[in-house]
Amino acid sequence: MQVGFLNFYGSVLDVAQQRAALIANNIANSDTPGFKAQDIPFDMAMSAELASSPDADAIAAAAPGYRADDTVALDGNDVAPDNERLEAAENGERMIGATTFLHQSTADLVTALRPNPSGS
Repeated sequence: MQVGFLNFYGSVLDVAQQRAALIANNIANSDTPGFKAQDIPFDMAMSAELASSPDADAIAAAAPGYRADDTVALDGNDVAPDNERLEAAENGERMIGATTFLHQSTADLVTALRPNPSGS
């Protein structure tokens, strides 16, 4: 199966939107005792998203999981707001890049499909 640029960048935006929702949830619960930050690995989620028939291992790897490398506070919360803001910024840059590419590519396609106004 060949993946077109619309499918690919649509998948990029889908995965980035899932990450944005998880990051926003982490930030919203940064003061909740016992809350554990969640995230999805972007590369594994993209692989599962683009696979023609994803297997169970790919789906499990792309599911949200707890971060294991963050420092846990005394109340059991491991959300670091500064780290979450960095993750949100990185994710936002990925989304901006994908939307810019999609906008320009679709504009180029529309231009190519228009009849030639000069008639030649």
